[in-house]
Amino acid sequence: MMTKNTPRAQGYHMPAEWEKHAATWIAWPHNAEDWPGKFQPIPWVYADIVRHLSQVEDVHILVNDAALEKRAISILRRSGANLARLHFHPWRTDRVWLRDSGPVFVRNTEGNPGLTNWMFNAWAKYDNWHNDDQIPGQVAKLYNMQQWQPTVTLANGTEHRIVLEGGSIDTNGAGVLLTTEECLLSDVQQRNPGVTREQLEAVFSNYLGIDQVIWLNRGCAGDDTHGHVDDITRFASENTIVTCVEHNTHDENHLPLAENLNRLRAARSSEGKHFRIVELPMPAPVVFDGQRLPASYGNFYIANQIVLVPTFNDPNDRRALNILAECFPDREIVGIHSGDLIWGLGALHCMTQQEPG
Repeated sequence: MMTKNTPRAQGYHMPAEWEKHAATWIAWPHNAEDWPGKFQPIPWVYADIVRHLSQVEDVHILVNDAALEKRAISILRRSGANLARLHFHPWRTDRVWLRDSGPVFVRNTEGNPGLTNWMFNAWAKYDNWHNDDQIPGQVAKLYNMQQWQPTVTLANGTEHRIVLEGGSIDTNGAGVLLTTEECLLSDVQQRNPGVTREQLEAVFSNYLGIDQVIWLNRGCAGDDTHGHVDDITRFASENTIVTCVEHNTHDENHLPLAENLNRLRAARSSEGKHFRIVELPMPAPVVFDGQRLPASYGNFYIANQIVLVPTFNDPNDRRALNILAECFPDREIVGIHSGDLIWGLGALHCMTQQEPG
């Protein structure tokens, strides 16, 4: 059922990531506990990413205070970023994963943007999330932009604000959305207790303009978000889906990714057509301090004119870059070494949020 006050009823939908951006939003790293023992190189990794992004679009950067902004500018200047395209905002954050805590932008048929403001609760795992949950509202206030807070009515009659992270969904901009049952439906995470699959699909329809949801099963090994789709399966065009596979039958990623591949092969568009499925390899397991990390080439970020791809000093780096180059022939493919970054349990897509142009 579509209600008159929802984005869909007012002509809004979530665009695909490859559509034109007005900007990319990130938060500058500040919490050393997110990369214990490895924090020192992280601002420089961020600077390299911003250097590439600032050549093709504006970059909005959240900083906790004036001192952090000053340090960030110094690092960015030394790294060769285009400072004229950088915009700093003194908004406190708990963590830097703006894909999950930032707004999910929508756009109407006239090209005007709005945003959906989902509740963020730090993946139902951590207590310190209240600063991050304020970010979408701060963006809406900055732009004086229309915003919506998605809710559903539970069986007991109470109104529940939907918890959703941007990394748990991916769309082709034409009404199809990818997500996983592990993240949104399993009992492990309890993001939205009592909310059914059908209710979530209705919310995606009303607030993001989605007509069809493709439910995959599980995410990749080491993912502490429990099944974010942006680590494993992504749209590369309206009808092309890139999905990670692991051919080593002894690796814990083998069976979950194989099942996801089977589901994708069986999926049909609303016109009854198969999607084009492109297989993307996984790097060899990345382990630090005894912990398996969610290293994946699937966590790439599509910006204006470029695609940033995490690399891991792995023989499969080149294969992955070449596969993605074929998927995005009109964009430059840029590898970003993410061996240190992934210790924070996220990579390039996790740290970015696109604002449509």
